[in-house]
Amino acid sequence: MSKGGKLLIFSAPSGSGKTTIVRHLLAHKELNLAFSVSATSRPRRGKEKNGEHYYFMSISQFKNHIKNEDFLEWEEVYRDNFYGTLKSEVERLWAEGKNVIFDIDVAGGLRIKKKYQKETLAVFVKPPSVDELKIRLKKRSTESDDKINMRIAKASVELATAPQFDVIIKNYDLDIALKEAHDLVANFVGVKSNSEEE
Repeated sequence: MSKGGKLLIFSAPSGSGKTTIVRHLLAHKELNLAFSVSATSRPRRGKEKNGEHYYFMSISQFKNHIKNEDFLEWEEVYRDNFYGTLKSEVERLWAEGKNVIFDIDVAGGLRIKKKYQKETLAVFVKPPSVDELKIRLKKRSTESDDKINMRIAKASVELATAPQFDVIIKNYDLDIALKEAHDLVANFVGVKSNSEEE
């Protein structure tokens, strides 16, 4: 893969607030960010759109991409639920001159970091507690109790990987976490952040 802009990885257990943080950063045009859309074999939820939320594919299509080494990273997160980052997606965004931002699971984030150490800032978003995570996941009302319990069990394992990331943002107060994330990314991509200008 040819090298282009910077890579910004945001990883966390489900419900930690990483998606909210990534959306906030994407709204700041001065950071020149573009979102890396992941591929998945899981079914669409609600109003999700192909190519915007995920590249949806069948299990056999996904496995075919694995065989052809089309992924920068991939993982079977839950049984028959594959997620991955297509090399072509990152290439496309780099060709547009963008810095690429990922909202990605912990294992995938660390794999990308390993491949592109100099170009990557890997951020772990830490929730206040596992109990708080459970409350947030229940509030979403998108999944069964079984699925939520699976995510909570996985969260404990994921929290243990936090020290392997470059930075840990504690999302105890969303406004503070958003500002911290913005300052970090602005500094990494070489843009003056608002707080520096004040």
